[in-house]
Amino acid sequence: MTRQKRNEQFRNRLAIAALLLIIALPVSGAGSAEDATGAHEFDTVRFVEVNWMDIAATTAAATLVLEGLGYATESTIVSVPIAYEGLSAADADVFLGFWTPSMDGIANPFFERGTVENLGANLVGAKYTLAVPTYMAEAGITHIRDIADHHDALNGTIHGIEAGNDGNMLIQAMIDDNAYGLGEFELLESSEAGMLAEVRGRAPEEQWIVFLGWEPHPMNSRIEMTYLEGGDDYFGPDFGAAEVHTNVRAGLIEERPNLGRFLQNLRFTLDMENEIMVMMDDGAEPRDAARRWLQQNPEIIGEWVEGVETADGSDAIESVHRYLEIK
Repeated sequence: MTRQKRNEQFRNRLAIAALLLIIALPVSGAGSAEDATGAHEFDTVRFVEVNWMDIAATTAAATLVLEGLGYATESTIVSVPIAYEGLSAADADVFLGFWTPSMDGIANPFFERGTVENLGANLVGAKYTLAVPTYMAEAGITHIRDIADHHDALNGTIHGIEAGNDGNMLIQAMIDDNAYGLGEFELLESSEAGMLAEVRGRAPEEQWIVFLGWEPHPMNSRIEMTYLEGGDDYFGPDFGAAEVHTNVRAGLIEERPNLGRFLQNLRFTLDMENEIMVMMDDGAEPRDAARRWLQQNPEIIGEWVEGVETADGSDAIESVHRYLEIK
């Protein structure tokens, strides 16, 4: 299916959702407040997310708290480029997964046009670059320049995730530039789950593989892995040191200031995301894992809802606690 066709389907689905909202009865009380654009503060908040475990975890946590405040939420899984096209066309409201600097080349044109706004970091301390199983590092593969010397052992392949992903684009740029002699390699696009299954499947016989790694993610605790040096010109320094930012469609904060305050309050931590993702890796659905984490760590809710109102005017913390069944 072409990118254009996927984007058309995405827009059509969200247009239908918007039509259903228009014909629905308005929410009473605080939820019926309408600004000059016709937006209702407590209308559905439309998230887009990519099929990455960390963004599934943060989106699940954010939507649960929003629902506790009286918002309806929905989330659509798309590729990174389509996420930005959706925000730019006002077919979606929020994306919690802007990894910078690796995604700058995709996102910056939308920021420059003014159709997508960056609210700043929701996570600091992330990393994103090429990695290998630790048994390969012990054999001397510690730098990206070491890869080219082992073309046959690696089947001339570097393993990435889904098509359109920024990490894949950076790997392909290294190949196209023949950086560190990688010009004879090919990028194998898969999915996050498919790539990691391949890594795990090769471990028992210590077969060699180079793959896209990042933190936060359970791979860091469940796979003995080593990040490769040398990717500064593509992934950035310090093993692709990164921040993850919240992006919204242009005008959202002005139209829905209460929602804007919540989104600007959102801060995640590496420990939080790793703990939720470990539960997901053990089979829990993202919302179930996020709900369990919030029940065990309710203090973060107060930080997220500071200065934020509920649809019915009740206390925000009490409302969210009641919704999440926090005792």
